[in-house]
Amino acid sequence: MSTRGLIRTFERWRLTGEPMVLATVYETIGSTYSKAGHRILIAANGDYQGLVSGGCLEGDLAERARRVIETNQPLAISFDMRDEADDLWGLGVGCNGLIRVFLQPLTEAEDYQPFSDIARGLLDAAPAVVATVIARAGGGEPAPGATLIWNGGDSDAGSLEILVPGCREARAAGRTIYRREPDGAAVLFAPIKPIRRLLVLGAGLDAVPVVNMAAELGWRVTVADHRPAYLEKGVFDVAEDARLIDPARMSSTLAPDRFDAIIVMSHHLLTDQAYLEQLAEVPAGYLGVLGPKDRRERLLAALGDAGKTLHGRLKGPVGLDIGADDPESIALSLLAEMHAVLAGASGRTLTATD
Repeated sequence: MSTRGLIRTFERWRLTGEPMVLATVYETIGSTYSKAGHRILIAANGDYQGLVSGGCLEGDLAERARRVIETNQPLAISFDMRDEADDLWGLGVGCNGLIRVFLQPLTEAEDYQPFSDIARGLLDAAPAVVATVIARAGGGEPAPGATLIWNGGDSDAGSLEILVPGCREARAAGRTIYRREPDGAAVLFAPIKPIRRLLVLGAGLDAVPVVNMAAELGWRVTVADHRPAYLEKGVFDVAEDARLIDPARMSSTLAPDRFDAIIVMSHHLLTDQAYLEQLAEVPAGYLGVLGPKDRRERLLAALGDAGKTLHGRLKGPVGLDIGADDPESIALSLLAEMHAVLAGASGRTLTATD
């Protein structure tokens, strides 16, 4: 399940007033389905949203979650699948790795913290770090389960101030860190990466699968066009925002600086030119324009100085080479490239990196 889907489930479950459990992967060794920092939710009735494995460990996690709810105490558990003999016992995971998971109770009395604040951080535009105390040698404070959500400010962290240096390190490194601190606490420092935002400039029929697939990934999608008929079809219900705009005023209307990825696909040369002129200084992680290379070069030449600024940044043709030849496969190709670029990944087949 996507992060956005997890948050929607959380909001729905919390309306019942029932307790739930936050399960966070805090350490892995070898080959595992998920990595440190990954989170899922488990309801009081054993239902769960999200996966830490391919579905083989979640049932056991749900049983352990019942104990966490009953005692209102956190619990750290380990699943060691490195022994090939697990096939004899029916587990048959085949991942040959070790995964450690931390279960924290979430209750109405505590406003379902810490996940309430984690969810807000995921929806925010500013990155933050979640520091969770997993264990502590010899007891003392902060106790297991203590959680600090650090947004980089200078606000007083109180008794959890000792966790701030680790938060700074994890944010600077851009990765999850699990280690034992000088005071004996084993702590997970997990950066919160805000949900990605995608701006689709153009609401033609080929934009529909782009918007739908991005929404399925859990991205926050805005689609805009200058042609009312394109938006009146009601085919963009999954978009967070579907808006009629004046292309010349796109920047002031949509504030494109807030988007992680932007794709220009109006199929109208002068409209695309108007969009790109306003996007020349926008620091989006991914910026692309639909169409062949010659069309992109024609646009850049017409933009003058703005085109020079965009040179080397503007992708076109867009997408990975998967043999795409219809709107759906082109959307898949485009979103795969976006995902790879935003994640800092190569986009190569995984077997090529074995």
